[in-house]
Amino acid sequence: MTAAALLRPAVRRRALRHLPDYLLLLALSIACCYPFIWTLGIAFGNGEQVFDFPPPLWPRDAGWRHFIAVWDSIPLARFFWNSLWISGLTTIGTLAVSALAAFPLAKLRFRGRRLVFYAIIATLLLPSEINFISNYVTISRLGLDDTRLGVVLPSLAGAFGIFLMKHAFEEIPDEIVDAARMDGASDWQVFCRVCLPLSLPHLATLGIFTLVWSWNVYVWPSVVLKTPELYPLSVGVLYLKGAFATSTRMVAAGAVITILPVLLVFVCCQRFFMRGMDGAVK
Repeated sequence: MTAAALLRPAVRRRALRHLPDYLLLLALSIACCYPFIWTLGIAFGNGEQVFDFPPPLWPRDAGWRHFIAVWDSIPLARFFWNSLWISGLTTIGTLAVSALAAFPLAKLRFRGRRLVFYAIIATLLLPSEINFISNYVTISRLGLDDTRLGVVLPSLAGAFGIFLMKHAFEEIPDEIVDAARMDGASDWQVFCRVCLPLSLPHLATLGIFTLVWSWNVYVWPSVVLKTPELYPLSVGVLYLKGAFATSTRMVAAGAVITILPVLLVFVCCQRFFMRGMDGAVK
């Protein structure tokens, strides 16, 4: 009997042992993907089967007319540029602020370091909406209300980003940092030339999280911005809803257009995301 034949029963037993896990993961995958597939089917459909039950996964008379109607109804290119500007600046700023704040908490020794970190983590217990009044007053007094910069600035410092980058820097052995300092490197050089290059997977993970969140955020931009020409996609797509009548298929097409860019970014950067999350869990 060959070695492969001897291993087959063991492989089958291992597969049967993990079968409940695979079934659970399959069920979760279907539950997560089905709303997007249903929205996609509505956006491409042309009939009146929006509220049919059970809903069809894909329409028989699919077409692009609702996407064309969305392009003709709202300034989609301007909204897309606003979302790109806000999301890009928020992502870059969050990476810079989180890394700069996490480095001293991870690699420098000073009195009150733990207290500062715990105070930052405690902000995760508060809903983000609780800061809207104070942030809006600050933005208004700085003269940044109704500007894209006013949307970006309050979002740059977040406890999650600092937490993730602190653990990324703590994974770097202290021997490497001490060796750099013995060679005459300053704290800034250690940060730029040692810690940042070794933390690229975590930076990529934080960048993906921030990009997806800032692309889809709705409440804060709708509070700060008053001029429709400055609206991002998440806010501008609401123009597809009328006061007395709403085309469900056009709203679905607008939602697909809004979701698709960040979905493509996540698919392209998935391996960096998984490497960074693996290090964060450890």
